Amino acid sequence: MSQLEGERTFAIVMNANCFEEATDIDYFITNVDAPIVTNEWIVTTYSQRNWVEVFYREAKGWLGLKEYQVRDKKSLIRHFILVFCAYSFILWHKLTGGLQRRWGNKPLKTFTEALEAFRTAMSFRFFDWLTDNRDVFAAYKESLGFIWA
Repeated sequence: MSQLEGERTFAIVMNANCFEEATDIDYFITNVDAPIVTNEWIVTTYSQRNWVEVFYREAKGWLGLKEYQVRDKKSLIRHFILVFCAYSFILWHKLTGGLQRRWGNKPLKTFTEALEAFRTAMSFRFFDWLTDNRDVFAAYKESLGFIWA
């Protein structure tokens, strides 16, 4: 708490009218300006916390957020950006019905099903692009010191 700057606001949330009767007590602290910190703001902010946890669970489990083999900070940031972009793209399509509409002929009800549809579509599009642009891909690989034959 000593590292927070400015005035601090504490909120105590419990399931009873007094400490003696409460069986569940939560403490919240923030350095957000006092006029902003209302009961409604605390409830709204805390309720959004679950979605952050859902994101990390899905990003780690399905998109390989924790499975990276990089040696420097720049590569690590690139990996994180790719994971965040893929997650945002999949979630947007899932919420708007785009994956089902464009890439699946069955209902895509889970994140896993949406991810599989996304991977299938990207694989198909890359293969289609590679078929038409072998010379571009070969030139790129050659610039890296590899031979594409």
